[in-house]
Amino acid sequence: VQLQASGGGLVQPGGSLRLSCAASGSIFRIDTMGWYRQVPKKQRELVAILTIGGRTNYADSVKGRFTISRDNAKNTVYLQMNSLKPEDTAVYYCYANRPLTSTDYWGQGTLVTVSS
Repeated sequence: VQLQASGGGLVQPGGSLRLSCAASGSIFRIDTMGWYRQVPKKQRELVAILTIGGRTNYADSVKGRFTISRDNAKNTVYLQMNSLKPEDTAVYYCYANRPLTSTDYWGQGTLVTVSS
């Protein structure tokens, strides 16, 4: 499974960005897809995940500002980020999981910088 993320960039505080992540390859029985983020010297943390059945889980810090969605026909997951704050600055990694084989997949990361 290959995960190709896009949509990062520089945005001012209060602005919006939309991240996309397309899965390709052997995507049979991919269940959860979503996003994690990481800043230097800190552990990677969950941002938002979405199961194929529609269950979501958001980090408390992004609830009400970020929305995760998924197009199963296109094997693509999106993260709409609104009201961005400087503390949202991080490298955002796309994530997918295949429970059948207990395998996690990661994309290459896309940098989001929130700064004036």
